[in-house]
Amino acid sequence: MQTIDEALDRLKTSKFRAGFALKEKDKAYVREKGMETIRLHAQDFVRQRLAPAAIPNDGRQTPMQGHPVFIAQHACACCCRGCLNKWYDVPKDTELNERQQEKIVNLLTAWIERQMKDE
Repeated sequence: MQTIDEALDRLKTSKFRAGFALKEKDKAYVREKGMETIRLHAQDFVRQRLAPAAIPNDGRQTPMQGHPVFIAQHACACCCRGCLNKWYDVPKDTELNERQQEKIVNLLTAWIERQMKDE
């Protein structure tokens, strides 16, 4: 099992994943709302868009912009079940349990926190 730091370092080796970064507008939103609220948003997005066993629009459920968590999901390969399967061996057709959801949220918030430190 890899740590968050190991996962983030591995993601940096992908030109596609490494190309994602928070824009100033996204960073301002994080500063305004605070990381606790951003974490709650991440929990909601993961629960609603990734956790179900069957997702009708899998692969297209996460926008590429509009919220810092969406950017983090693409940067961390947590945007769809296909990416979760490819990068983390998470089975596609089974519901994510609470522990799996928490691990994803922890990864997303760690990525956002790193982006905020790069200011």
